Amino acid sequence: MNGFSPPTHIGRSVLFFAVTLAIITYVDRVCISQAAPYLQEELGLSAAQMGLAFSAFAWAYALFEIPGGWLGDWIGPRKVLMRVVIMWSLFTAATGYVWNLTSLVIARFLFGAGEAGCFPNLTKAFMIWLPNHQRTRAQVILWLSARWGGAFTPLLVIWVMSWLSWRNTFVLFGMIGMVWAFFFYRSFRPPRPNSLLPQWKSDKSSPSTRPSPSGEGEPLAAVPQFHASRCGDASSRLPLGGGEGARRAEEGANAENPVNRPRVPWRKLLCSRTVWLLWAQYFCLTYGWFFYVTWLPTYLKETRGLELDRNAFMLWLGKALGEFLTPEMSQRVLVAALAGVPLFFGGLGAIFCGLATPHLIRATGSVARTRKMIALIGFTGASVLLVASFYVKDPLLAMLAMGLASFGNDLTMPGSWSACMDVGGKFAGTLSGSMNMMGSIGAAVAPLVIGLVLEYSDRNWAATFWIAGVIYFLGGLCWLWLDPVTPIQT
Repeated sequence: MNGFSPPTHIGRSVLFFAVTLAIITYVDRVCISQAAPYLQEELGLSAAQMGLAFSAFAWAYALFEIPGGWLGDWIGPRKVLMRVVIMWSLFTAATGYVWNLTSLVIARFLFGAGEAGCFPNLTKAFMIWLPNHQRTRAQVILWLSARWGGAFTPLLVIWVMSWLSWRNTFVLFGMIGMVWAFFFYRSFRPPRPNSLLPQWKSDKSSPSTRPSPSGEGEPLAAVPQFHASRCGDASSRLPLGGGEGARRAEEGANAENPVNRPRVPWRKLLCSRTVWLLWAQYFCLTYGWFFYVTWLPTYLKETRGLELDRNAFMLWLGKALGEFLTPEMSQRVLVAALAGVPLFFGGLGAIFCGLATPHLIRATGSVARTRKMIALIGFTGASVLLVASFYVKDPLLAMLAMGLASFGNDLTMPGSWSACMDVGGKFAGTLSGSMNMMGSIGAAVAPLVIGLVLEYSDRNWAATFWIAGVIYFLGGLCWLWLDPVTPIQT
């Protein structure tokens, strides 16, 4: 067998758990932005203090990104994902029990520490279980799910908070993560020591050996796989074949077998221009993005919420909602719907990237050139459209412009993570974790800067938009000198 194609049920199972986890991740992450006005009022927090609470998550996310990715390379993504989901779900629920700024910052910091290991280890799982031609598509589906999960979270939070307090809302979302962890534990398991293994099509290979690069049989190490009750009989568990399949099997075995764990080439990582540029562009990308998931609902409530009657459709929709809801609740629903627009368009950007990339690669004849072109278009569009959205008077058109800026933001996302897989190779978990760490530093800086600008400039929202626009533009410049395909180590 010359190619590698994992059994369909295994690929679907990997993707199913990844997609549902991505949705839960963004629901837990975005819900605090909707609860922020109530948190500020009940706890007596200023804008700068709320910015500190927002950034506590991102600082922890940044600090634990590399350890989370490294652990995935060291002990395997299954073990890491199980632990981090339980951890962040506990502290999502704990957010509902905070009583002052200090307790809020601690809860959000530990929540961020848990979430830090999620996406690097999902990337590692894709690298182990999916062939090259399926990885970008998997990243597209992953980020689409995350973005759309976040897009509908504002409306979900408004609906839940109509029944529960903001405190119990956090408890409920924490319980959802625990349910995911339970089913993940039941379904995603390493094989039993005596489980049957597939036959290799080689006269010299027995059922307990596989061809080595030298041509001789060697013991087949345990590979993480799905439980037979979920994915068929034992003979179909390992998606292995010759060539690429054998290499994937070995990488999966290395992740779970302490004897075969590779050493991370830190010197090559730190001396690579591509790695530094990947870090820098992701810092810029996430700085702009984090406005959407932190301060956007507050911005809408303070500015656009007062302008909803300037758009005929929004005025009509508000009146229609008024037939069933109070005027205050109607406005909250409209503002929540507007807050979800950027994340919804971000998902569309990921879809477009996945659909357009294969055609552009065929047209240009180069994966690297295609990724650069998409990233430059995405960053430049995000920069221009985000700033322009502030000056559009019509609230619906303004959010459309902001949505297109988010579209440009996520247009670059699959390429960034695919570059981590190609450049990082067997150390993709470490590289993607370090890139996401730098992005998290941008995410930590953004709410702090926005909060300080608002507090010391008499709520000058225009300045916050211009700062984000300039940072987006700088991120695009990084791609002019970035090599997104050449591995740091062969």
